[in-house]
Amino acid sequence: YGSFSVYLFRFRSLHSLTPVDTVTVYSESCKNTECKNSLQQQRVKLSFPYQGQRIPCTDAMASSGLFFKDGKKRIDYILVYKKSSPQVEKRSTFEKNLRAEGLMLEREPAVTNSDIMFVKIHCPWETLCKYAERMNIRMPFRKKCYYTDWRSKTMGRLRNMRELKSWLPRNPMKLDKEALPDLEETDCYTAPFSRARIHHFTINNKDSFFSNSTRSRIVHHMLQRTKYEDGKSKMGINRLLNNGTYEAAFPPHEGSHKSRHPIKTHGAQNHRHLLYERWARWGMWYKYQPLDLIRRYFGEKIGLYFAWLGWYTGMLIPAALVGLFVFLYGLFTMDSSQVSKEICEANETIMCPMCERNCTLQKLNESCIYAKVTHLFDNGGTVFFAIFMAIWATVFLEFWKRRRAVLTYDWDLIDWEDEEEELRPQFEAKYSQVERVNPITGKPEPFQPFPDKLSRLMVSVSGIFFMISLVLTAVFAVVVYRLVAMEQFASFKWYFIKKYWQFATSGTGVCINFMIIMSLNVVYEKVAYLLTDLEHPRTESEWENSFALKMFLFQFVNLNSSIFYIAFFLGRFAGRPGKYNKLFNRWRLEECHPSGCLIDLCLQMGVIMVLKQMWNNFMELGYPLLQNWWSRRKMKRGGQLMEHKISLPQWEKDWNLQPMNLHGLMDEYLEMVLQFGFTTIFVAAFPLAPLLALLNNIIEIRLDAYKFVTQWRRPMPARATDIGIWYGILEGIGVLAVITNAFVIAITSDYIPRFVYAYKYGPCTDQGYRQEKCLKGYVNSSLSVFDLSELGMGYSGYCRYRDYRAPPWSSTPYEFTLQFWHVLAARLAFIIVFEHLVFGIKSFIAYLIPDMPKDLCDRMRREKYLVQEMMYEAELEHLQRERKKNGKQYHHEWP
Repeated sequence: YGSFSVYLFRFRSLHSLTPVDTVTVYSESCKNTECKNSLQQQRVKLSFPYQGQRIPCTDAMASSGLFFKDGKKRIDYILVYKKSSPQVEKRSTFEKNLRAEGLMLEREPAVTNSDIMFVKIHCPWETLCKYAERMNIRMPFRKKCYYTDWRSKTMGRLRNMRELKSWLPRNPMKLDKEALPDLEETDCYTAPFSRARIHHFTINNKDSFFSNSTRSRIVHHMLQRTKYEDGKSKMGINRLLNNGTYEAAFPPHEGSHKSRHPIKTHGAQNHRHLLYERWARWGMWYKYQPLDLIRRYFGEKIGLYFAWLGWYTGMLIPAALVGLFVFLYGLFTMDSSQVSKEICEANETIMCPMCERNCTLQKLNESCIYAKVTHLFDNGGTVFFAIFMAIWATVFLEFWKRRRAVLTYDWDLIDWEDEEEELRPQFEAKYSQVERVNPITGKPEPFQPFPDKLSRLMVSVSGIFFMISLVLTAVFAVVVYRLVAMEQFASFKWYFIKKYWQFATSGTGVCINFMIIMSLNVVYEKVAYLLTDLEHPRTESEWENSFALKMFLFQFVNLNSSIFYIAFFLGRFAGRPGKYNKLFNRWRLEECHPSGCLIDLCLQMGVIMVLKQMWNNFMELGYPLLQNWWSRRKMKRGGQLMEHKISLPQWEKDWNLQPMNLHGLMDEYLEMVLQFGFTTIFVAAFPLAPLLALLNNIIEIRLDAYKFVTQWRRPMPARATDIGIWYGILEGIGVLAVITNAFVIAITSDYIPRFVYAYKYGPCTDQGYRQEKCLKGYVNSSLSVFDLSELGMGYSGYCRYRDYRAPPWSSTPYEFTLQFWHVLAARLAFIIVFEHLVFGIKSFIAYLIPDMPKDLCDRMRREKYLVQEMMYEAELEHLQRERKKNGKQYHHEWP
């Protein structure tokens, strides 16, 4: 009949409209008495902006998608099923049980597809209260107050700071506070909701006391634990989604994310519209994120992800700047480098052939470009940058602890984990026959016996090792390809390829390795899912942690195994001219370029890092955009919307969006953690990695925001206290980064050989390494001599190769020289000193930085004390009112 609900707004400022009430507006087409009585219509006038005007009401507005047909009951959840689905009995039983639990359901067919039916779910006040108490949901009961001593001391300081800030230029990164809603619950004390003590809580309006995200979370909790057949295992919406009973289940968005009117003059239509305008638009890339609003709309779990991503991105700024300075230092000193000069001027130095049949003798100066490029990444700032990044990783993690502590306090998550962590329905169904008493609650609960847990864990570990061995097999196949392609490119007819055959081999090897990586990732996800379900984790957090650890291990080995091979194995076991080692006695092992292996490592890291980020960004945003565009195109083909000009209700608009990933935020965290590994583990070989990560993350934040707000259905607002197992993984990566960077500097780069030469064998011996002239003659010292006649290929004379071996005319030809052992000892000593020094600095910094700010500790202790006092006073006042109401004598002491 055209009844619908609208919001009245109180005009606060030009940029802010605050919702204060909900009213019912009637349609002129509603004439009969039955309609008027059912709608309980009221004639109202809006003071702004429709002063003295009557708002027309259409059927399209009445079915906007946020309420039931009566325009009063708010939709808290949506279920979608096909009429042609054969699971009618399960669905009817499930919905009957939902009604028995206290939920209200209403069906409505889809506008664009006659086979689709929507089930709208509303949770009444009594049911909300019952399950809020059962789930220990904390609700506000009084405004926060701060002790006067603290305020009196700080008010003067704050006044002075405000006066100073008024003279300073405005920070362009901050969001306009007037454009954001006043989230009042963040300024209230909270306590677990209890119906017996409902008088303690501040309930101004029952419709708005529980936020939309809290209502959806309660309904989701009920959907997870409602049976659809007899039997303990026959429960939960997840099983119904898997067997095709329902097509989808999701909470609805709060409306459209776009408006015809500018937000500055007309305000935001809803929180989704506000998030889009102030967060998800690409023009907001330099602004801080509205974390409180994100948390209110999407839940604490997603809010913590974006808080961590923003913190990580901000911490990347100093790392990117230092890495850029190291790179620029190498760029500006590239032409003045003594090593590069000697390589570029070596016109008469003949290098030994680097392959068996097709390689020709080359002069050393032909690798001049490689030597200069290597100097960009392997220069005097490499060691400093490696130490800096190890310390940076520690500072980043320690300060994130403090940031997380502040967020969990502001979002009232301090005691949530102990109160609300519940068993998974699958775990309850599997082990319902075996119970034990919970030592904390004292109640019986399903229990997984240790032998069963151990056997399942062993099967899971075996599966992990099998998949890792599959990755190593793929890397071995790429190594064989490089050995075969090396000979082919060296005999290529195209002169450019023939001249730069090593670059062509490395480039094609990287591309093939990347394709293998992306192909195996599809397999890993399914295997990790099966292995995690096989373990039957007890809680949802245990399931997510187990699944995340498997995915990280699979993808980390998949991405980095080829990099580890190039960094630590390429060219180490190739042998020497005349006595090369061969794979399967057929293919000669690959050697490093005359300028070193670092250029191959840089190429491998750069290509994989850039290509993977581009692919991830396309799959995260491009793929949903294409799918949503195709869905709209199919609807337009039907002509139904265009012909009748029908406006889709909100639930059908959400149905046409893409669902969030099955694994929640796991893919988002995994992408960033793997990037963190690229940024820290081999940063000594690729100092531009932090800069590339920073540029990617600036795009990633807005890309994820745009995806969550516009392209995905609204996810279930889940709660969390931290980023889960990812923090432990980040700490492990930080430790591994120190070790790998020590080995990269000592083994892969030429820093240690140059250092030994400058102090022991160069022209500045015993004078200290002060300038580039101390490396004069280093290239000649690092190349050994070989007699070409020993190859039996018709060559005569001598050639040079990278090694520290005695010349053929020595009494012990081709044996390691004393300089080799000096370099080896210096490498081992550097590894030990570097690791102990950096680990010592990391531990000292971690000790100095407390996990929680001192003022936050004081606020928490103060709040705990005040909450106890307020609960006592509220209970006393309630009992006194009850006694006075009943006419009994009462006293001011506790009864």
